Amino acid sequence: MDCYEAANNQSTIHRSTTRDEGEMSLGAGLKSDCILNSCGEKPDIAALVHFATSTGGLVNDEVRRQAWPLLLGYMPYKKTGSTESARWQDLPRHKDEDQVRLDVDRSFIYYPKNQSEPQLDRRKRELSAVITQVLREQPILSYFQGFHDIAQVFLLVLGVDDAAAAVSQLSLLRIRDFMLPSLEPSIAHLHLLPSILEAECPKLRLHLSQTQPFFALAATLTLYAHDIQEYSDIARLFDFFLAHGAVVSVYFFAIIILSRREELFEIPADEPEMLHSVLSKLPKPLDLEALIAQTVSLYRKFPPEKLPFRAWAKISQYSVLKTTTEDFRQQTLSDGVVYFDLQVAQLRRREMRRKAMATLWKHRRLAGRVGLAVLVGAIAIWLGKGGVESYATMVFRRLWEKGRGY
Repeated sequence: MDCYEAANNQSTIHRSTTRDEGEMSLGAGLKSDCILNSCGEKPDIAALVHFATSTGGLVNDEVRRQAWPLLLGYMPYKKTGSTESARWQDLPRHKDEDQVRLDVDRSFIYYPKNQSEPQLDRRKRELSAVITQVLREQPILSYFQGFHDIAQVFLLVLGVDDAAAAVSQLSLLRIRDFMLPSLEPSIAHLHLLPSILEAECPKLRLHLSQTQPFFALAATLTLYAHDIQEYSDIARLFDFFLAHGAVVSVYFFAIIILSRREELFEIPADEPEMLHSVLSKLPKPLDLEALIAQTVSLYRKFPPEKLPFRAWAKISQYSVLKTTTEDFRQQTLSDGVVYFDLQVAQLRRREMRRKAMATLWKHRRLAGRVGLAVLVGAIAIWLGKGGVESYATMVFRRLWEKGRGY
């Protein structure tokens, strides 16, 4: 039996109720060996993606410690510890560290289990160190509540010495949209949901049309780490997410919605508050393996670029949704910083455009005297020069003075 057969047979082994534990261990052991072989000096990323997606994922944390860094796009390495620690601790304090402290105090609620108070306190100190190191080394990032839920999974899987490198890679290259100074890019992820539902089940999309997709924010923002309470489940789900582009997390939530269609159809469409309440809580228990398999199938059936309503075209070209579609494991942290800066500049232009159009609407009567189209065109040209606000103010001041006869 070769390694790919082992991965495929794992599905039978996991679901079987007749095989004994020895057979199951043998299957998992063979798969583990195959995965570790794929993590050698010349990693077989395609094989790792296959294994991470197959039933049971990457099997256990020993294997994950080798495979996760490779799936994130960097080679695992050993740090010297004290030298590295002293370096980041001497960096300027990040603006969000007070919020980090508050969130870390609320961490490790569900796992690890059977920990004493001193053990939990040590875990929290380690988690605080990992998050603080990432933020100080990448000060452009904006912390968000729930980031600690993600970081604690990496801490438990990789250990305190290696977690920060992985979380940095994740932050700049996989969840960058969530760490920008605006929530707008995060919301853009959610607006793919109606399009995915329309592609697969138009009736369900119509039924939910009065309910904004904000119900998915907490789950997608934290890669479901805020909602899933079993450590083995969230580690297995991270196997899947790290193996694929960022958009897969949105497809996963769409599958959860589709799996609840009968329940949702029982709630009237004109009760969006009730629908929001139901959808904002993940069903329990989650059949992760079935959901993952269905997510892969849905993604292949309706890839992002083929979604209706031009949903994909509305996503920024700098969003992680698009920068993690092809060859993204070749990207470096420096690439992530470049994308970050481009996204920030794009957000600022959009905000200036909104302010300019709001000013235009406010003075629409005066605008009519010189021609609305002319003004809009002038503002559009000036947008490219970054001077919208001052230019719009100047134009309307002159119009006002002209109207007053000055």
